[in-house]
Amino acid sequence: MRQSLKDFWKGSLIWCPEKGMGHHLVSNPIKYENGYFQRYRELDKTQMGADLTFARTRLVLKHCDHVPVDIGVGGGRFVESMGCYGYDVNPFAVEWLKSIGRFKNPYTEENLNAITCWDSLEHLEDPRELIDRVKGYVFVSIPIFNDSNEILTSKHYRPGEHLWYWSRDGFVNWFDELGFDLLEQNTEETTLGRENIMSFVFKRRGFNAD
Repeated sequence: MRQSLKDFWKGSLIWCPEKGMGHHLVSNPIKYENGYFQRYRELDKTQMGADLTFARTRLVLKHCDHVPVDIGVGGGRFVESMGCYGYDVNPFAVEWLKSIGRFKNPYTEENLNAITCWDSLEHLEDPRELIDRVKGYVFVSIPIFNDSNEILTSKHYRPGEHLWYWSRDGFVNWFDELGFDLLEQNTEETTLGRENIMSFVFKRRGFNAD
């Protein structure tokens, strides 16, 4: 039977140099289960977990007075430290968030003034759907790559889990096209020991911070 062109590209990385952006066409998407949530609960207890939470909390407080919704809560340490809300697709993370009264769905929230996406935006099937709903601030930490070869040799190349890949310019330009200005970028998480991670702060043009 002849394979269709669409099926031919399944399970492959498609990289657009002009956009500085790539997409992996999922053939076997990851299943987010209790083991995934518990793994990040343990990582949150480490010194790295403490350092990352401190850096992320400080970054949000530097730019924004609004209580954010943390998208993809990992082990939940940022939600606990920041005293913010969280959203996840992992049912065990959702159960935990609801048990502490911190679950909020950004896709139904009318006044979504700020979100944080720490290692999560690249997991979303359609990240634009989420970003289009944000009225104010977006905080992101994400792997950054120069080209497709760098992606394919990176520890961050995780087919079925990481669906989207960007260069630095590609990421900033993508947000610009969605109506956001770049307020800050830094490599603090890389300095703390992570590989090729950059943090960004974006603000929607025209948003009144008051």
